[in-house]
Amino acid sequence: MRHDFHPTVLREYDIRGLVGDTLSAADARAVGASFGTVVREAGGRRVSVGRDGRHSSPELRTALVEGLTAVGIDVIDIGQVSTPTLYFSVFELGTDGGVMITGSHNPPAYNGFKMMLGRKAFYGQSILRLGRIAASGRYAEGQGKVEERNIRDAYADRVVRDIRLDRQLKIVWDTGNGAAGPSVNDVSMRLESRHYLLNVEVDGSFPNHHPDPTVAENLQQMIEKVREVGADLGIGFDGDGDRIGVVDNKGGILWGDQLLAILASEDVLKRHQGAPIIGDVKTSQGFFDWVAQHGGKPVMWKAGHSLVKAKMAEMQAPLAGEMSGHVFFGDGWYGFDDALYAGVRLVQILANNPSTTLAELKDRLPTAVNTPELRFSCPEERKFQVVEEVKAWVAQQNDGRTAIDIDGVRVKTADGWWLLRASNTQAALTARAESTDEAGLDRLKADLRAALASAGVELVESTSAAH
Repeated sequence: MRHDFHPTVLREYDIRGLVGDTLSAADARAVGASFGTVVREAGGRRVSVGRDGRHSSPELRTALVEGLTAVGIDVIDIGQVSTPTLYFSVFELGTDGGVMITGSHNPPAYNGFKMMLGRKAFYGQSILRLGRIAASGRYAEGQGKVEERNIRDAYADRVVRDIRLDRQLKIVWDTGNGAAGPSVNDVSMRLESRHYLLNVEVDGSFPNHHPDPTVAENLQQMIEKVREVGADLGIGFDGDGDRIGVVDNKGGILWGDQLLAILASEDVLKRHQGAPIIGDVKTSQGFFDWVAQHGGKPVMWKAGHSLVKAKMAEMQAPLAGEMSGHVFFGDGWYGFDDALYAGVRLVQILANNPSTTLAELKDRLPTAVNTPELRFSCPEERKFQVVEEVKAWVAQQNDGRTAIDIDGVRVKTADGWWLLRASNTQAALTARAESTDEAGLDRLKADLRAALASAGVELVESTSAAH
């Protein structure tokens, strides 16, 4: 049966919508049938399916499985898990792909799907093709079956398998009532340290705070606990466990590029000198300079977890990350974004360096002043054109500035840099600027305003979580 998706739900990195409005069980069934058809075309027959803790996830799971089995796919249902656990299941169980039902860090009323085909991310034009398959109704034929498997223990065992701690730490974990809670509990029981677990009960209404660790207010409960118990660090998670937020022993926040810099210099580059380390276009210039200073090859790439994973595989990079808190380990792991594994690797650094605190490691990093990510509405049909018009304006200035256009436009001036790009998940533009001092930042923001004005757009300095 042919099916049309709401035009907003098929996105660059995943499928996501408002349940009961832009996303329904019928959509889930069509996702199953169309993705299953693609798996069959690739010669596959088995797909792992997991779901997060949102109240709508069981209904979407039922419909998704109906769609998959209706086109001859055998489903391995691994139940309520984090997204990294679903990714892990593809490797552990040898399935031909995976589908995770999750709304990620979005509000409780949202939900969606993240997918793998084989052991690679499924994104971009491949997701759009699902829409064409569903619209045509030309699905594969067959009848699959469903098998339930519990791989939580296998996942937790694998997370800690290669970890060695020279001393015990005090660690605060806050999963925000998201899907990572049970796995964090499992790992804490396997990791010899003193653990303080916050909000580990899975609750799709997120009653304590919203599970998005890129927003400072969502980290306040964890910060208070770190200070109360004198913890060495705090580790927070988003709703499906693929993005990390970290606070140091003083309760200071480590943003995504700061965490990545520490993981690179204090761990990965000590064994992989000269290796490529990838950061996204929103990442601080200080990060790229830091990687080079510590013997790595800094690589700037497009924002988006699927795009970074693909680039990482292409370059065989041992480490990559984004400002939004996605951290990808190729060194010792599978190359997918996993907040729990990244957190455990950070714990290992601190446990094996008893003379250094996380706050001290943070203080060694390059400093800068910058804006948060600025996100402002722009019509879907206009947002990419605005970026092109801004690129043209920059090219006309002839004043020594340089521009990088791998994802939007990142403009470097004597004061620092600013970035403008079209969101791949919303009808919006995003911007960011960074300088060495406040005066330079003000000049960069003025330059950004002028560039946007050339395209008839006003810069609105309201902030939003990273997507």
